[in-house]
Amino acid sequence: MEEMRVVAQPNLRELVAGRIRQAISSGRFKPGQRLIERELCEMLGVSRTSVREALREIESEGLVTNLPNRGPIVAMVSRETAESIYQVRMSLEGLAVRLFVQRASDEEVQALALAFKTMSSTRARGSSLTYLDAKSAFYRILLDGCRNTVVSEMLKSIHNRVHLLRVTSLSQKDRIRASTEEMRHILDAIVGRDEQKAVKLMEQHLENAASAALAAIDARDANPAG
Repeated sequence: MEEMRVVAQPNLRELVAGRIRQAISSGRFKPGQRLIERELCEMLGVSRTSVREALREIESEGLVTNLPNRGPIVAMVSRETAESIYQVRMSLEGLAVRLFVQRASDEEVQALALAFKTMSSTRARGSSLTYLDAKSAFYRILLDGCRNTVVSEMLKSIHNRVHLLRVTSLSQKDRIRASTEEMRHILDAIVGRDEQKAVKLMEQHLENAASAALAAIDARDANPAG
């Protein structure tokens, strides 16, 4: 009966939403930029219905804002929202690291080390988008290995806005280099099964990321036309 099994395929709405998400994450669509349905239809080769359904999905994730008389625009994370997200990340990711050190198998620790190696090599090649993808892979292993579905689900629910803030944070001069070094120290503490040190280093990493992101947001708000 194996040949009867139905393999789930993403529908058109999911495919269109994925392309728009990628364009936002890569910076092709900038924060505050209008998303004009006609242009998206031409760009993606799909109907307006598919574009509208995809935009509604992305709006529910916080990546798009629908403004009266203007329509959908790429969301701009406010300073207040950014501060709130980093506060949540500080608590949940600190806990995730603590649980990973306690619960992860040696194989999962090795997988985390391999993910870091990939992340580090993408930084050396100078591709910020590939670096962000590699960093997301590192975090997926971390969340799987912490074996707490509630922590994982809560962090995944804000993943897209976290990704936007990573783009913002890493736009600051030398932040990618500094972030990679911070992650290296976190990994070393995890490999050494040093729970307290790993948590402290993760908290420091997030404090530094928050400072960089907030500085970029302040600069954006001070020069909105720039």
